[in-house]
Amino acid sequence: MSKRILVILGHPAHNSFCAALSDSYINSARDEGHNVCLLALGNLAFDPILHDGYQQVQPLEPDLLHAQQLISWAEHLVFIFPVWWGGIPALLKGFLDRILLPGFAFKYRSGSPFPEQLLKGRSADLLVSMDTPPWYYRWVYRMPALEQMRRTTLGFCGIRAKKTLTFGPVISSSERQRETWLQQARALARRH
Repeated sequence: MSKRILVILGHPAHNSFCAALSDSYINSARDEGHNVCLLALGNLAFDPILHDGYQQVQPLEPDLLHAQQLISWAEHLVFIFPVWWGGIPALLKGFLDRILLPGFAFKYRSGSPFPEQLLKGRSADLLVSMDTPPWYYRWVYRMPALEQMRRTTLGFCGIRAKKTLTFGPVISSSERQRETWLQQARALARRH
């Protein structure tokens, strides 16, 4: 059965390994008959800084309004990003800060500390590159970027994180290793 899939590329460079993962995933998903859109954050024109926190409404730029429409359209989201300094890139963080707003992603409920999850029913996969060995990132650092994305960001809004693939260390990887990782991205796309 065909799905509506939105791939969100959180690396700003178009020649990155994350971009290659994105291309591999998208091509494989389209080959399987899925309707796939790409949102490359490096191409968007928006201010990633939430200047007044959530105290005042900061109008969304046209690219962010379009991003919200794509998220509403999608049944499945795929976030592809590198781990930098243990966390998600500033561009991806700024994007999430600006678009996952009350009234769009969640809604506060009177008398409850837990909001209504307005993006419920969607699922997500994470494809994450890093220069740290993934086992070290998991057992020593405790995966802060992955926990943030899966639980406190996507889960908070009702998006169910399904599969996470980690690729690394990219910096010392061979061409053969990178091709194996691209094959894993293609295989994940075929499973939907």
